[in-house]
Amino acid sequence: MKIEVKKSWMSATALLVLAAAAIGYLAVQFLSMREVEPIYPGPGVTEVKMLSDWYPGLKGTAGDTEVYVLKGEKEGDSMLVLGGTHPNEPSGLVGAVLLIENVVVEEGTLYVIPRTNNSAMTCTDPQEGAPMRFTISTPGGDRWFRFGSRATNPIHQWPDPEIYVHATSGQRLSGSETRNINRSYPGRTDGNFTEKMSYGVTQLIQQEKVAITVDLHEASPEYPTINTIVAHQDALALASQALINMQLEGMSIGLEPSPERLHGLTHRELGDFTETLALLMETSNPSQGRLRGVTNAEMVVTGKDKYYLKASGYGRLYDLGYSEAGRSISERVARHVTGVVQFAVAFNELGLGNMVFTNVPSYSEMAADIGPYLTPQ
Repeated sequence: MKIEVKKSWMSATALLVLAAAAIGYLAVQFLSMREVEPIYPGPGVTEVKMLSDWYPGLKGTAGDTEVYVLKGEKEGDSMLVLGGTHPNEPSGLVGAVLLIENVVVEEGTLYVIPRTNNSAMTCTDPQEGAPMRFTISTPGGDRWFRFGSRATNPIHQWPDPEIYVHATSGQRLSGSETRNINRSYPGRTDGNFTEKMSYGVTQLIQQEKVAITVDLHEASPEYPTINTIVAHQDALALASQALINMQLEGMSIGLEPSPERLHGLTHRELGDFTETLALLMETSNPSQGRLRGVTNAEMVVTGKDKYYLKASGYGRLYDLGYSEAGRSISERVARHVTGVVQFAVAFNELGLGNMVFTNVPSYSEMAADIGPYLTPQ
């Protein structure tokens, strides 16, 4: 009898130790999502502010986020670049960081928000099996970046309704879209947490009279709108001119008008509710798609996936150029950064105003490897 009691006690102790170890491991993983990847302001950064400087309602919340200001010595017009609208679309974040760490503005002002939905950077999408971070090699060592969620962290906004009703249009969507910041514009002060974040962005645009707003995104290779500029009708002339410039740099890219009946998105609502010329860029990224295999940090960086290669062979992708080379994050970031620069160039060429950005690598240089243009840790 004593032997049996002793064995039971030892088994219970072993289980408790294993449970404590598992809880400790999970706690470390959970807390690691609060760690923020470093950004090293480059020579062009003149000030780092917070979004709450334009909308105080965000101050002290997980929705407040850094706004990097690059102001030129000469007066001119301004552009806002939104990275991290969807933190599971990593080239938006990395493209914004590359701009922060390299661009020098000679005329006008460039505002860059690398983590637009800062809350969504603190979690990953459930059931997607996505990595929490990925690394990019630089000459000075590896640089790590957060891989987050498409939607606001549920610990900051919950529960989701059965149906999400877009406030200004009455458009009805799935309840989960209530935490998608790119369905919540122009936002509102008396709305939910996500709507308050988008309201902050709208306030920045209105108060600073931002001339151009560019939202950086990624989509799956089977999605029709990839490697494309999506432009509000007021920005179509600008987008068309910039597209020609991008093609001259060797980039294959398309152009689509913003759907007038799809509401809540930056390229629709910011163009309708502010004076900014609203644009969105999409790259082709297998880690966003439904045909992919294992979603790991390697796929995020290389853009290689055997199942997408197979689908390409069957002619089932809108990404007609998908091959064994994949769609690397270098190529995807190169698209975004080149687009931002060429929007500024086109703005000047069309006589709309003045903004001049310098110290930006060429499309071909970045597409080959963005590592040399990221400050090592």
